[in-house]
Amino acid sequence: MRRRTTAFHQCSARICLMIAMATATLAWPAIAKDTGLIFVSNEKTNNLVILDPKTLKIVKDLKVSRRPRDMHFNADHSLLYVACGDDDVIDVIDVAKLEVVKKIATGASPETFALDEARHRLYVSNEEGSSLSVIDIDQGITVHEVPTGAEPEGVFVHEDGKSVYVTSEVGDLVHLVDPEAGAVINDVVVGTRPRRFAATPDGKELWVTTEMSGEVWIIDRARFVVAGKIEFLPPGMRKTDVTPVGIAMTRDGRTAFVTLGHAGQLAFVDVASRKVLAYVLVGKRAWGATLTKDEKTLYVANGLGDDITIVDVATRKATQSVPVGRIPWGVVIDE
Repeated sequence: MRRRTTAFHQCSARICLMIAMATATLAWPAIAKDTGLIFVSNEKTNNLVILDPKTLKIVKDLKVSRRPRDMHFNADHSLLYVACGDDDVIDVIDVAKLEVVKKIATGASPETFALDEARHRLYVSNEEGSSLSVIDIDQGITVHEVPTGAEPEGVFVHEDGKSVYVTSEVGDLVHLVDPEAGAVINDVVVGTRPRRFAATPDGKELWVTTEMSGEVWIIDRARFVVAGKIEFLPPGMRKTDVTPVGIAMTRDGRTAFVTLGHAGQLAFVDVASRKVLAYVLVGKRAWGATLTKDEKTLYVANGLGDDITIVDVATRKATQSVPVGRIPWGVVIDE
């Protein structure tokens, strides 16, 4: 299947992006939340591209610290936190002003993180430091530096805040961390190069993408053991081309969406049966995946396509691609 393209693709995507940034940046009123604005982090251009949800035009090209990757809003969406790997900081953005207002120091090369507002903490995986930083948000200080396996990435905080899960890409491990003690208390071995998490809404399972084994591994959270796995192989693809990374799940826990990296595809998965329902062609090195609040649309960041793909969930079709910048990592939506 070919992706539909926008008018941007009538010329070079990068040339169009330069034109868009130069001429299509719009004034945006200072409002606190629920703007619907789409934020895309670009690793190589050190910026967030912010898109109008209706026109998909660029509202602002926001310069941030170097190599922005993971992003999370606080509860009222007044602030957006951005992990910036090459400057070892979390940039804090005022969403109303669309400006960086604070920088929080982390460990070496933060990649992903989890935000626990109830306890005023950030849990940050430091890719090059092989550690999880437990950071007090109010004071901006590191409370614990927890050693992990090499190249930690995915971070997930238990709903009760008493434990944190972290993946180690090189160790093929999922760590269970006690954040108060500042220590790893248990490990489970999963597939090769585990990346990111999604939890089922019933709290029973934790799904983990494993990039180099082309799978999702499923952890029983009560027993902290592997409960199954799902393999992906789109028609006509080699197994080595399938590199799952991003994952999202519907609120009812019925459907999961997994980006398949270099395969350039998105998998729809039935959670109960653990069966692949469909594959959708998206973009080059499909990476981050984010659902809209109404769950009708899914945005996929294509790291080597320098664009995002918009997928209609009901029809399971890619409807549009929008150039955003060099090496987009992830997408979040203010809604």
